[in-house]
Amino acid sequence: MSDKVSSIGGQALMEGVMMRGPSSMAMSVRDEDGNIQTESERLKPQRWYNKAPIIRGIVSFVSSLTVGVSTLTRSAKVLDEDEELSDGAMTFAVVLGVLFAVALFMVLPELAARAFNEYVYDNVLTKSLISGAIRIIIFVVYLALVSKMKDIKRTFMYHGAEHKTINCYESGMPLTVENVQKCSTRHNRCGTTFLFIVMIISILIFAVVNWLLVIVFGDSLGGGVVEAIVFIAIKLVFLPLVAGVSYEVLKGVAKMPNNTLAKILRAPGLALQGLTTANPDDDMVEVAIKSFVTVMKMEQDPTAPICKFGEITVSDAKAYVRRELAFAEPVEAEWILCEVLKVNRAKLAVVDKISLDEFNKVKKICLRRKAGEPLDYITSSSNFYGYDVYVDKRVLIPRMDTEILVSEAIKAIGDKDYEVLDLCTGSGCIALAIASKTRARVTASDISDDALSVAAKNLAQTDVTLIWSDLMSEFAYGSFDIIVSNPPYIPSGDIVSLSPEVRSEPRIALDGGDDGLEFYKKIISAAPNYLRSGGKLMLEIGYDQASSVKQLMYVFGFKNVMVVKDLDGNDRVVIGQIQHELR
Repeated sequence: MSDKVSSIGGQALMEGVMMRGPSSMAMSVRDEDGNIQTESERLKPQRWYNKAPIIRGIVSFVSSLTVGVSTLTRSAKVLDEDEELSDGAMTFAVVLGVLFAVALFMVLPELAARAFNEYVYDNVLTKSLISGAIRIIIFVVYLALVSKMKDIKRTFMYHGAEHKTINCYESGMPLTVENVQKCSTRHNRCGTTFLFIVMIISILIFAVVNWLLVIVFGDSLGGGVVEAIVFIAIKLVFLPLVAGVSYEVLKGVAKMPNNTLAKILRAPGLALQGLTTANPDDDMVEVAIKSFVTVMKMEQDPTAPICKFGEITVSDAKAYVRRELAFAEPVEAEWILCEVLKVNRAKLAVVDKISLDEFNKVKKICLRRKAGEPLDYITSSSNFYGYDVYVDKRVLIPRMDTEILVSEAIKAIGDKDYEVLDLCTGSGCIALAIASKTRARVTASDISDDALSVAAKNLAQTDVTLIWSDLMSEFAYGSFDIIVSNPPYIPSGDIVSLSPEVRSEPRIALDGGDDGLEFYKKIISAAPNYLRSGGKLMLEIGYDQASSVKQLMYVFGFKNVMVVKDLDGNDRVVIGQIQHELR
């Protein structure tokens, strides 16, 4: 058996354990995904009052209360990322808890003891003994009742894991789950034992206080409720003294040699721990070990870095996203992190860690992606031709392939101030790029009011004219030098076989009729009327539609018809030119 005594103490949290040493503290919590999250911090250096007898006990009592509430709240947030207790709500909860404790363990015993006055010998010692006995009975019954509650029982199991871990270390055994589970759930320095000692010491101190109050006030208070209130209020003032003395007694008893006297003095507190501790499962022990080891390393190495709950390196976050979204392009991991951190990809390279809140946002986005929602809709943003374009479920998400169409249009426009029509504009991304890169006067049209609302957002800082139109129904003949369009071109029967991400986009922007050529037929047959002589029609197409669209252009009088391939070598754009006068 080792004589090693640890300077590290602990506290059970919600699904976790807090360990605290002289200069550092760590909390480890098992989150809803089964991962152990740890937060650590450096404590302020100890001052004179942390070492002065009695005073150090008072400071420790107040510190334990505030730290206990704070750590419980922070552990709860790890478990429920959607709920965050405000400072006001936390303060209210603490005040309510203190008032409840005062009522249960101070007011009720005092009033109950007074009720016994007419049945027992009325003196100061008798009143104090009765009040103390009632206080202890209430405390024990209270612990027995709450220990039956499911959540409290799990917290008491973590309390057992905390004790087992410290006992394992003090026994000189390696901190493994197997070794820890061999150890006792009871510990001499437990807070439960401290509370029991507080009650015993309070009987003695309050007996003296009662005696002094009787000497000072005598019968001047008239007994009854007024006297009870005064006595209770004055006892509350002496509570810090009770805590200070109890702290010294606890430390003294804990340091005593393991002899018969020490065992007798420790027995009541250890017995009471039978209500506040329970045997933990292995997962709980792992959490306690993690917290203890973190503090031990920080105590041994003052330069050891601190960490926050859920902190994770960017590289690990990317790996997590790629595991969760194995079906998606690997680059999505970077886009998701850029969205959460609100940085561009260049700045992402210099980010080392992300916080718990940020990682939780990453996880939420992954859940939405796994449910089939496109990333662009989740982020409300799509990058097209170097521009950030607002998108939502009302419009088609811009594709990189469409940039081929834009490049050909910009090349055809050159430095001319052409009149250009972006037909079926959707988000307005094509109109935005052409208007920004050329001197052309651009008009964008769509039959969807929803699409026009989105396009208006994206084109607000440009001179593009937005018009509702069923294809070219709202325009005069011979209005344009160039007409560009990315019309719906997926055959109706093929839509059901598309990926969930594509099917979530507006059907009106996808469905090209039975053969996928419905809109090409309408646009190509009408375009010669709306193009000036020498004007060009530029259409994005499906990879297997070039032959059909070229044939349609030839049928309706277009010349110099050409097909442009995309970066993957697929046919992507068909361009035709009108060489005759308007009909």
